[in-house]
Amino acid sequence: MLYSTYQAQHTMLEPWRVMAQGMSDWITQLLPEGPPQSSFEELLVGSVFTRQAAAAGEVFSRLKLTHSRPPFEIPSVMSLGREYAITEEKVMSTPFGTLLRFRKEGGPEQPRVLLVAPMSGHFATLLRDTVRTLLQDHDVFITDWHNARDVPLRHGAFGLDDYTDHLIRFLDKMGPGSHMVAICQPCVAALAATALMAQDGHPAQPRSLTLMAGPVDCRVNPTGVNELATSKPMSWFEENMIHKVPWTQRGAGRKVYPGFVQLSAFVSMNGERHKKAFEDMYAHIAAGEPEKAAHTKAFYEEYFAVADLPGEFYLETIGKVFQTYDLPRGVLTNRGTVVDPGAIRRTALFTVEGERDDICAVGQTVAAQDLCTSVRPYWRTHHVQTGVGHYGVFSGRRWQNEIYPRVRDVIYQTAV
Repeated sequence: MLYSTYQAQHTMLEPWRVMAQGMSDWITQLLPEGPPQSSFEELLVGSVFTRQAAAAGEVFSRLKLTHSRPPFEIPSVMSLGREYAITEEKVMSTPFGTLLRFRKEGGPEQPRVLLVAPMSGHFATLLRDTVRTLLQDHDVFITDWHNARDVPLRHGAFGLDDYTDHLIRFLDKMGPGSHMVAICQPCVAALAATALMAQDGHPAQPRSLTLMAGPVDCRVNPTGVNELATSKPMSWFEENMIHKVPWTQRGAGRKVYPGFVQLSAFVSMNGERHKKAFEDMYAHIAAGEPEKAAHTKAFYEEYFAVADLPGEFYLETIGKVFQTYDLPRGVLTNRGTVVDPGAIRRTALFTVEGERDDICAVGQTVAAQDLCTSVRPYWRTHHVQTGVGHYGVFSGRRWQNEIYPRVRDVIYQTAV
């Protein structure tokens, strides 16, 4: 019922948003660039009120969620002193995800890296900066997860085992000698996939595994997110967080954790910050300073693009990762097989944490080091990045200048 109500409201408001954006665009075309230069010009154009009306229209039109993946928009990249055009290539697809490659046209052979994006209410484009940075020195592939509300019921369920199996299939498709970098939530599945491939002697097990800001062991230094996950029984999450996709969508009837519910939770955690961001956007547009509002616009275009999670995957993640801690306790299974990180011998391990991370605290990711007992000591490294929160681990200046060089070094040291 909640999902249907949300969808009806979204549909009802859409024409008004289109009208508001159209009005704003029309007014903006009439206005000169920058603030009025004289009282006469201000009067001629329609005074400050006209600018405020245009700003209000644009801000209102942007207060909406979208449900389709935004483009990555990485047309080219500099690598080894040359600029290469980037072409997106779908290497392998399933109903729930695509193995997407960012091919450098005419580029040199470089280490293949599977970037594992989280399935946590946003699309893989949230890692755009991560991809762009990795492309400087690597052949980059990404797990481009599909919006669960677009997956018809006939394709069945998708749980934590399916996620882990997808990583194994993707690595197998990429071939031996590849590397894997996991961001946030999928660190558990990435470690499990590597362990299972080691247990099977799979030839495509990754040469290096980088785990960044992931909940490997949530018993360590629990955050507000961890406490919320343990404050309710599983029955509460199933009854209150799982909803059926409305009949108007391709995945009608599928049980999902809606992306708009996840986003609402994220926004409520930092409500004042988001309110201030939109107030500043309005002020900049009203003052005739669109360039100052551009960054905020770009951020919220991505942030408000939401994807539903399969209900099974969400509930199993809450249960096995955040409530019963199956992986660090040694009881996590995949299709009945116990996952044994101690079987990993041929994969270097690098763990990264953010000093100010309030989603996945310091200590939760480095816990993987204690689980991988058979990895040689000189193949195990850890880094805590000072001055960054969760998103700063994989996006922004600190990621580009301080964390990425360490990731690159680990990959190149094991690439031979």
